[in-house]
Amino acid sequence: MSETVLSKNDQPSAPETPKAPPVKPAKPAKRTGAGVATLALLLGVAGVAAGGWSVWQVRQLQGSEQGQGQSLQALNERANALQQREQQITTQLASLPAANVLEDQRRLVAQLQGDQQRLGQRVETVLGESRKEWRLAEAEHLLRLATLRLSALQDINSARALVEGADQILREHSDPGAFAAREQLARSKAALDSLEQPDRTGLFLKLAAQREQVAQLSAQTPEFDANADAMGALKGEGDVATRLSRWGQQVSKYFQVEFDADKNVKPLLAGQSLNQLRLALSLTLEQAQWAALNGEASVYDKALDEARSVLVANFNPDNPQSKAMLESLNQLAEQPVAVKVPDLSESLAAVQTYIQRRNQPSENEGAKP
Repeated sequence: MSETVLSKNDQPSAPETPKAPPVKPAKPAKRTGAGVATLALLLGVAGVAAGGWSVWQVRQLQGSEQGQGQSLQALNERANALQQREQQITTQLASLPAANVLEDQRRLVAQLQGDQQRLGQRVETVLGESRKEWRLAEAEHLLRLATLRLSALQDINSARALVEGADQILREHSDPGAFAAREQLARSKAALDSLEQPDRTGLFLKLAAQREQVAQLSAQTPEFDANADAMGALKGEGDVATRLSRWGQQVSKYFQVEFDADKNVKPLLAGQSLNQLRLALSLTLEQAQWAALNGEASVYDKALDEARSVLVANFNPDNPQSKAMLESLNQLAEQPVAVKVPDLSESLAAVQTYIQRRNQPSENEGAKP
């Protein structure tokens, strides 16, 4: 059967001979040449890459060798430096003393430090006692200053501060033996607290202001007016009382009428007499200033009384300036310029007694040897 099939297949193939497919076998030959070229190109690229990689490896090796050379040079330099340092240390060790000498020196240093410490403690003890003595002497000196400030200047504020400073020094000692002295200081401080410091500076300045006002004092003297019409004032309009009042004002320009005959008639001041009275009043106020500044109560009161007498006796009290000055002088006369200061001698004696009792045992101990 196979032969029959093959014969049948061969029969229809005979008429197909005229077709022309023989041209196609040439193409596989072209593809084979392109593949060879591509392969050659790939081999060339691979060769170039291999060559570049080789060159890169060579350069890397050269750089590594150069870095290793520099490292070796640095290591050599460091080794030389270490060797020199070792030589120096060896030289220094050779110059050092022996171990037994060092031990003796250490022992001497320890002994010297111990002696120095004991000496420092002794000095501190001596200085501590001396410092306490100095502080007590300072407290006594503060009380002396407080007494002087009170007696000379009556400076209560300064004396109070000085007494507080002396009490603070005794408080720092924490000594029960100072109880009596501190008790007396507390009494003195209470006495000072009960007093008020006079404002002497304020009084001085107020009196100076009054002295400036003296030059402005003037007497009320009649003023002459050549054009005054006394009779015309009676002929004006208005009732009788009004016309009489106007007439009195016109007449007062010629002369002054005093209806209170029972009172002391004061002369009118003008010219040189007025200037002399102003000078006398100014000098009296200046004396009051000096007394206020120095705490002289008797001189202050006497000066103000004299100033008020001159003002009342020679200047018209109806004058507003004279009236204002009189009121101011009356107010200033009530201000105190001096106070009765306490006696601090007992406090000073108490502190001195405490200092003597404190120094007495040390003096006895120094006399025993």
